[in-house]
Amino acid sequence: MAKEDSNSEREPSWKSDFPIETRRGTHVSRREFAKFLGLLSGAFALSNGFIVIKAMAFPAEKLEGEHFVVNEDEVGVGEMFQFEIHGAKKIPYILIHLKENQWRAFEQKCTHLTCAVRYRKDENKIECPCHNGWFSADTGEVLQGPPPRPLPQLEVVVKEGKVYVKEENEDQNIL
Repeated sequence: MAKEDSNSEREPSWKSDFPIETRRGTHVSRREFAKFLGLLSGAFALSNGFIVIKAMAFPAEKLEGEHFVVNEDEVGVGEMFQFEIHGAKKIPYILIHLKENQWRAFEQKCTHLTCAVRYRKDENKIECPCHNGWFSADTGEVLQGPPPRPLPQLEVVVKEGKVYVKEENEDQNIL
């Protein structure tokens, strides 16, 4: 019996190979935690700084000239047509045929978190379904919700039954 008692009281062999107590192995001191938070905060600050510097050093290019979108008779009154313009980036837009001879074109990304927006004919508004944001279909101005600024808009030109878009003239916006 004495041999059995000595074997059960003896340490397992793995404990002699790894002599760290469980409490010491999982304990994180305040200093280690503060150091981790400081490094993490610094990494976030550097990444945000990089984004700002990139935006300032490489501003978005303006849309050059007119771009054909669709034939006028392919989009009925009260309907929306999705299209993309390829340049430095591929940007999605929506073309809205509000009334006879009244067209609007807006970027399809919500100014809040870039969710895809859609035209709601029954409301005559543009909806961002992600966070219940609403924009005016006439101007792109924010009507409700979290979006911080209006939707970017393109000027629509109709020539000989064809619909084109181009960058809005800044002279027209200054009144």
